[in-house]
Amino acid sequence: MIAYTGSGPYCYTHSLRMVIGPDAPPPAVVETLTGSPFGAQLVAGALPFFDPYGWDPEIGLDTAVDLLGWTCERSAGGSARAALDRLRAACAHGPVLAGPVDMGLLLYRPGTPSPGEGDHYVVVLAADGATVLLHDPHGHPYATLPARAFAEAWRADSVDYTGEPFVMRAAFARRRTVDPAAALRRSLPGAARWLAGRGDRPVPDGSLGGAEALEALAAQVEQGLDAQVRELLAAFGVRLGARRLGDAADCLALLGLERSAAAATEQSRALGALQYPLVTGDDEGLAAGLRRAAPGYRRLHEALCAEAGPLG
Repeated sequence: MIAYTGSGPYCYTHSLRMVIGPDAPPPAVVETLTGSPFGAQLVAGALPFFDPYGWDPEIGLDTAVDLLGWTCERSAGGSARAALDRLRAACAHGPVLAGPVDMGLLLYRPGTPSPGEGDHYVVVLAADGATVLLHDPHGHPYATLPARAFAEAWRADSVDYTGEPFVMRAAFARRRTVDPAAALRRSLPGAARWLAGRGDRPVPDGSLGGAEALEALAAQVEQGLDAQVRELLAAFGVRLGARRLGDAADCLALLGLERSAAAATEQSRALGALQYPLVTGDDEGLAAGLRRAAPGYRRLHEALCAEAGPLG
């Protein structure tokens, strides 16, 4: 198989790599370490994401930072003024990973303001009394915003998985040197737990994971898919899910887990094949594709446990 390379919405992964610097492993490794490839979920029975049941980027970032042998200081909450003061103080000592932010309120992006456009992560390089300077991994190096406008995006009122505004991670420090392959091997028990649907945090009522999530989504397609859900899947969800699994396949192959890598590749192809019927309105084909993909996470879990031992 030819490994995919190219653009993709890996905002927290690229942001973490930027703050780690030259020693950061490739994006595929970081994304796999977050645990994101290992499942699917239908949040509150309505919003589909190709990441594990109960997973969110905050969980993934903390996991990857730890597996890579780094530490950082996470802080959140308070007023906008206090948060900006905290950001300015942190930037005096190094870059800050800020987020989630509301992508639709980053006013240097064309088409904004558009509140609620989606969650996003950026790296703040400097902040003075009036301006915030940042690297936006969605194609905007050295972007600037008035501090007050940045705070509005950073408040992230439309993002519900943190429960608090103004989240940032600063003071990144390496506590031990970790080989990427060793980090990946240490991540396997977590991957198996995600595939088994065993997250540690509560989920909204009505949420479904894995095969159940895809079967329920297929039923929604047959009944008439909500236009906003269709747009979420078409512009973001499917391509992200397919890329995550393809990257996970490469990482599993690096560890010599050939059966697991093949299962991840098969699932990546199954998700990638959803894009055409989704965009062209072939709902019969889309529902059938979702049902074909539904057992793939179970097959990946079985392969991983068979090759790497009793992981979960």
